Amino acid sequence: MKTNIHPTYFPEAVVTCACGETWTVGSTQKEIRVDICSACHPFYTGEQRIVDTEGQVDRFYKRLEARQRFISEAEEREASKVSPDRPLEEFGVSARATNMLKDAGITNAGELIAKLEEGGDDVLLEIDGFGRKSLADFKKALRRMGYELP
Repeated sequence: MKTNIHPTYFPEAVVTCACGETWTVGSTQKEIRVDICSACHPFYTGEQRIVDTEGQVDRFYKRLEARQRFISEAEEREASKVSPDRPLEEFGVSARATNMLKDAGITNAGELIAKLEEGGDDVLLEIDGFGRKSLADFKKALRRMGYELP
């Protein structure tokens, strides 16, 4: 066996915690400093405090807040898609069909849906120059954008 290769052993090494607790153990170091011990660790104390190392908890809460903000903005965008005040020009239907509805006093999605609920397809087909193809195009556009039709 080789001599002088083993570290020095200290049977009375002092361990000091950040909370102030100290105790002695056997170690190869004379003094040991630790951040958490059984006197201050939440698992042993039963406290529900969060041990934050290098701001990880703060970063987590910031990410959580950003996620909540993203979800609420997405819900607002989705709600604005089916707004009854949405103008007919945004549906991508021909300008001729849109102008026929405007001449009849229908300028937004809410008014168009109200007319459909009022009398079905026949009410809109009575508009001069507004035919079945235009009606079908508007219905497809309304469904595609998330509106519920009667």
